[in-house]
Amino acid sequence: MEKIAMIGGGSWATALTKILSENGARVGWWMRSKDDVQHLQRTRHNRRYLSSVAFDLMRVFPSTDLEATVKEADWLVLAVPAAFVKEALDKLDRDSLKNKRIISAIKGMIPGKNILVTDYVAERFRLPHTQLGVVAGPCHAEEVALEKQSYLTIGGTDMLLAEDFSQLLRNRYTKAYPMADLDGIEYCAVMKNIIALTSGIAHGLGYGDNFQAVLVSNAVQEMRRFVHAINPQPRDLSASAYLGDLLVTAYSQFSRNRTFGNMIGRGYSVKSAQMEMNMVAEGYYAVKSIHELNKKLNVSMPITSAAYHILYEKISPAVELEILKEKLR
Repeated sequence: MEKIAMIGGGSWATALTKILSENGARVGWWMRSKDDVQHLQRTRHNRRYLSSVAFDLMRVFPSTDLEATVKEADWLVLAVPAAFVKEALDKLDRDSLKNKRIISAIKGMIPGKNILVTDYVAERFRLPHTQLGVVAGPCHAEEVALEKQSYLTIGGTDMLLAEDFSQLLRNRYTKAYPMADLDGIEYCAVMKNIIALTSGIAHGLGYGDNFQAVLVSNAVQEMRRFVHAINPQPRDLSASAYLGDLLVTAYSQFSRNRTFGNMIGRGYSVKSAQMEMNMVAEGYYAVKSIHELNKKLNVSMPITSAAYHILYEKISPAVELEILKEKLR
């Protein structure tokens, strides 16, 4: 029986715990809130996210003790918002992950440091990248809860690690495949949230499907330019791990980044949108990180720049989209 430590109590952590535990793994599930842990132990449901999913407490073990949860596991799955990674993991001893295999299910960057989650973990715990992997979609947690057909890609530098974790995820409604592109998949996962957020802003302003299609097709080119500049290697961005993840995030009703952007387009402030959603839209933080990185790369990124101007320089969404639409082809 594979032993897994799930770090985080959100919708994606809940969906992955469902898949892994139903496939036979033992999942130690760390949550920050004692009340959430007690509710799960009492009712078998996560009261905050995907509350319809019932868990087998002979396979799922909720806890607020991070050190104990990690110590018992062979695998560590990170599923907290990127902004809270340092807060969660810095409580652990540097050697506590020495013999673990770590999978990031986080589609964001470490704010302030502007580095990928896997790079932060490798640096903080002195680990080789061969111990690290990343989960990519296209896959929404809400559809996993409904057991709708879903596809996942596990990116890594060690294909054995990627294949082993893929096997843990495969079942009748989930297909999972390994891919040898840790950085490319992770950067694209970050950027697709920025695109989805901008797509939401456009929708909130009343732009239609025609504009959305042009925005997303231009976004693929923007992603290609940036990822090639920061990590050049042959990669096909039409693959599901890249394009598929972008499409589902940019268009789906379940996309929190699109929802957040839609609220901004309709006139919400950043703070009021965050408070009403009560969930973290990774794209908000990702915009600043990618914008800061691009100061050195100087890649043409009109969509990311537009999102940055709206969110961090408080430029009117209507004015900024008028400027952006003249730059798209």
